[in-house]
Amino acid sequence: MARIAIDREHGLLTVEFQGLDKLWTLKSRLEIPLTHVRGATHDPGIAREPKGIRVGGTHLPGVITAGRFRRDGERVFWQVKNPGKAIVIELADAETYDRLVVEVDDPRAAVALIDRSISHS
Repeated sequence: MARIAIDREHGLLTVEFQGLDKLWTLKSRLEIPLTHVRGATHDPGIAREPKGIRVGGTHLPGVITAGRFRRDGERVFWQVKNPGKAIVIELADAETYDRLVVEVDDPRAAVALIDRSISHS
C-alpha cells in the first residue's frame, strides 16, 4: 500500500511505499513536482489493463503488479495488489513516468487530496 502526501512548501507529491511493497516495487518513495500532476482518479478496473513490458519490479497476475512497465511508449509505475483501492495519477511533462497506478487505503480521500492540491498550485 502507498501513502500519499503533499508538501506545499516544496511543491511535491510524495508517494511512500509501506512494508513489503518497497521490495516489490524496488522503491521506497516517489517524489513528483505538483506542477507535473494533471489529476487523479479512482479506477478499480485499471488492473485488467494490459501492463506491457516489465522494466523492473514484480508481476504475478491476479496477485500483485509492482514496479516500472512500458507499453506503447508510455511509462507507468504500478503498485497494486487490491484493484478496488487503485488510483491513477496522470502526469504531464514527466521526466520518469506518464502515470502512477498505486493502491491506497482510502482512494476517494487520496484523489480529493491530489485534486485539491493541484487546483491550488
